[in-house]
Amino acid sequence: MPNRLLLALARSQVAKAAVSRAPVTRDVVRRYVPGETREEALDVAARLAAEGLHVTLDFLGEDTTAPGQAEAVVAEYLALLSDIHDRGLADRAEVSVKLTALGLRLPGGEALARAHAHTICAAARAAGTTVTLDMEDHTVTDVTLAILRTLRTEFPETGGVLQAYLRRTLQDCVTHAGPGERIRLCKGAYDEPDAVAHRDRQEVDAAYVRCLRLLMAGQGRPLVATHDPRMVAIAQHLAREHGREPGDHELQMLYGIRPHEQRRLAAGGETVRVYLPYGQEWWGYLTRRLAERPANLSFFVRSLLSKK
Repeated sequence: MPNRLLLALARSQVAKAAVSRAPVTRDVVRRYVPGETREEALDVAARLAAEGLHVTLDFLGEDTTAPGQAEAVVAEYLALLSDIHDRGLADRAEVSVKLTALGLRLPGGEALARAHAHTICAAARAAGTTVTLDMEDHTVTDVTLAILRTLRTEFPETGGVLQAYLRRTLQDCVTHAGPGERIRLCKGAYDEPDAVAHRDRQEVDAAYVRCLRLLMAGQGRPLVATHDPRMVAIAQHLAREHGREPGDHELQMLYGIRPHEQRRLAAGGETVRVYLPYGQEWWGYLTRRLAERPANLSFFVRSLLSKK
């Protein structure tokens, strides 16, 4: 029932307006989403960069329902990349892109999303930065990885994402642990069925460590996306075990989650990248993140009680 309520709220502009007006909840939202505009997001990105952090900027929106929407998303990313270059942030800021935002679920969506992603990758290279293709639910895993492999033939710097809780992911790590690969490993946030995903927390943790061991032993650049202190410690141990320097891997965390720890790790020499979402779709983003898995709600509540 709570999940259904959250998903219903995600579609409610009345609820979004009420949250936006209330000072307390508005401050909570701003902790996780810095703003609706590109300028607001870039101002935060510049501040984080000045503090020694890296960022990946995500223009919020997914599951576009019309070609024009997808074209508007592409236009926003092109403007974003131009601004990243003009503001001198290319060495600290990249972009993350969801293929469903580029039209993947539309008729002929695979070709459409691939073409749009190619346009964004070309603009990122011209701006002096990179693109990471976000991963979504398991129904688009195969096509997302296929498009990633295609893009990497021309843009080998393009990164991808693997979700450790999917039962298939260890084998995907084998495939994507080679030279030049840039893979963000996260635990996974979608409410997936037992047939395709581990659901028990201990099983997910164990799967994450297995995948992390493989990526750290590989020849690519692991991007370790976790807020779990134990997983961070394991990642650091594995990096040392395999002779990796900080520039050979990254630690990645969401904007607003454990910000002091992000800065502490960066001050200690780690490359730390902050996932920075922005846009008018923040309400759907926030409520869907809470609804996708029951653990997310308690996690966000705990994060509000501590800024460490």
